[in-house]
Amino acid sequence: MIEPTERELQILKVLWDRGEATVREVYETLRESLPIVQNTVQAFLRLMEDKGLVAHDTRGRSFVYRATAPRQRTSEKMLSNVLDGVFDGALDALVASAFSVKRPSAAELERLRALLDAHEQKKGKKR
Repeated sequence: MIEPTERELQILKVLWDRGEATVREVYETLRESLPIVQNTVQAFLRLMEDKGLVAHDTRGRSFVYRATAPRQRTSEKMLSNVLDGVFDGALDALVASAFSVKRPSAAELERLRALLDAHEQKKGKKR
């Protein structure tokens, strides 16, 4: 899987949130937070389709785009690349770096504890 650029990721987020969208719908969503024009969105979507990041169906005169990979799989692949490429696979260094950038809320810490507990239970069942 090709890793999306920052702008491609922004477009993918729109598609993941909506399920599918026309060029105009992606543009209208992005223009609220980015200085972008509709032709640029259209050009990005064409390039992203060439890369295999999105696919489209034709409905009338409109192309309706959808992401080809689920958000979770894309996130995991990108995180794996950061973990291996930047932190040499050291998960503790990645987590420490994340904590230095953003202090987790109590709710986030609780969710992290629950994830760790679930992982430990799953790991225990595999033995």
